[in-house]
Amino acid sequence: MATTKKPTTVKKPKAPASNKKVEKVERVGKLEKVKRVKVKEIKTIGKLDPEEALVRLCAEGALDKKAEDVVVLDMRKISSFTDFFLIVSGTSEPQLKAIAGSIREKVRSVTGLRPIAEDGFPISQWVIIDYGSVIIHIFHKDKRDLYGLESLWGDAGRLEIEE
Repeated sequence: MATTKKPTTVKKPKAPASNKKVEKVERVGKLEKVKRVKVKEIKTIGKLDPEEALVRLCAEGALDKKAEDVVVLDMRKISSFTDFFLIVSGTSEPQLKAIAGSIREKVRSVTGLRPIAEDGFPISQWVIIDYGSVIIHIFHKDKRDLYGLESLWGDAGRLEIEE
C-alpha cells in the first residue's frame, strides 16, 4: 500500500501594516461596494477623502517614471461620471507604457485595486486607465496639445501636485 504525503504549508511573514487607512471602492455592475483597507505609503498631509488619496497615489506612480506636465482636474462639481482626471505627458511610446505600468503597479501594491477599464496603446499616443473615481489620461506631448482636455474641462478646479 502506498503512503500519501501530507502537503506542507509555508507561512510567509506578514509585512508591517501602516496606521493609515483609505476606503477601497469596488464596482459591481452599477453598484459600488466600499470597504476600509490599510494603505502603506500614501504621502499626503492631513485627512483626505479616498478619491483624492487615490489620484495623488496615481500621480506618484506617474512621476516615478518621469511623467511631464502632471495636472489633476477636480471634476466633482461639474461631472457625474468621475471625481478626478489625472493628465500626464510622456516623450516617447516606451515612456507612455512605463508610466501606465507604474501607475497600475503602485495602486495595486498599496490599495489592491485594479483598473475597471483600460483603453489605448502606447503606439496610439494616448492611454486611458479608469479607476471609476479617477480617470488617468497618459498622452504623448504632441497629442495632448491636439486634444486639449485641460481647456475642454476648463471649469474644473485643479489640485496641486508636487513634482
